[in-house]
Amino acid sequence: MNFEFLNKSVLGNSLLQWLIAAGVLAATVILLRLIQRLAQRRFKALAGGSRTRWAKPVSDFLGHTKSLFLLVVGVYVATLFVKLPGSVDSVVSDLLVIGVLIQAGIWGVVVIISVLDAYQRRAMEENPASVTTINIIGVISKAAVWIAVVLLALDNFGFNITTLVAGLGIGGVAVALAVQNVLGDLFASLAITLDKPFVIGDFLIVGDLMGSVEHVGLKTSRLRSLSGEQLVFSNSDLLNSRIRNYGRMYERRVVFTLGVTYETPREKLRRIPGIIREAIEAQSETRFDRSHFSAYGDFALMFESVYYVLKADYTVYMNIQQAIYFAIHERFEQEGISFAYPTRRLYVTSVAPESSAVAS
Repeated sequence: MNFEFLNKSVLGNSLLQWLIAAGVLAATVILLRLIQRLAQRRFKALAGGSRTRWAKPVSDFLGHTKSLFLLVVGVYVATLFVKLPGSVDSVVSDLLVIGVLIQAGIWGVVVIISVLDAYQRRAMEENPASVTTINIIGVISKAAVWIAVVLLALDNFGFNITTLVAGLGIGGVAVALAVQNVLGDLFASLAITLDKPFVIGDFLIVGDLMGSVEHVGLKTSRLRSLSGEQLVFSNSDLLNSRIRNYGRMYERRVVFTLGVTYETPREKLRRIPGIIREAIEAQSETRFDRSHFSAYGDFALMFESVYYVLKADYTVYMNIQQAIYFAIHERFEQEGISFAYPTRRLYVTSVAPESSAVAS
């Protein structure tokens, strides 16, 4: 069989050389994809082990290898088997550099996301306060990766990136002045991240609004109110407000007063602080502080009592307070002590009529 046609010159190379280059291209792409799939499968199998936490990031890293990148590598390898004009060879080299940089950026972002996601899952169980920090670190890290990719690409193409960076600095000042409100919220977000005045899950009261923290973003923080709607605050406004953070409450101080009638005998008045103390100490998760006859009211003898609920949960507090009130009510019934309620006493005095004039 005559294969003379394979020696025919096409674009400066024989047809055989072009066929070899095409075969090398296909073989390179297939081989790289096969290696990538086998390695990914291997690391994915290792990802379940407690001692191989690095296996999942590597598996995600391999899984995001783009086919276009493999194709660019294959084209570059194939060009080694043919002779190309200098301009074409330069274009292929530039495409390889761009492909490598873009793929490296994708790999970097994937590894950052995978590592931070794994850390975030552990942090939600151990330290919820670090979740906000992780989110901010993720955004900054991904931005840094792509900025580095762009700068390296420009440097490879001969741009003076020193001048570019200086120009970006001057332009950045102008942009900062134009978007100072947005930047204020961004820096407020960083302050929340670093200072941690609240974290996800904390219950906040801001002015006359209240809710549980659901999300802390770069510009806004979002709370879920008790009635169900979402409350959205800009980070700078939130930090400039007076925040009451019930998520940091470790115990709750409770003060309550009650009044008994003025007709209550003195002996029973002396027993009331002890009755209240017994009712409080009978409840678990409480610490009694004091109970005193505190004031002579308009219509009642007033007693003020203070105790602590050793849990911050509001429902626990209400259950304990209800049980204490029931116990006090029961003891007052047994002791014959009457609760006071607003009363008014009216005194009526009869006045003798003036004596009539003596008849003349």
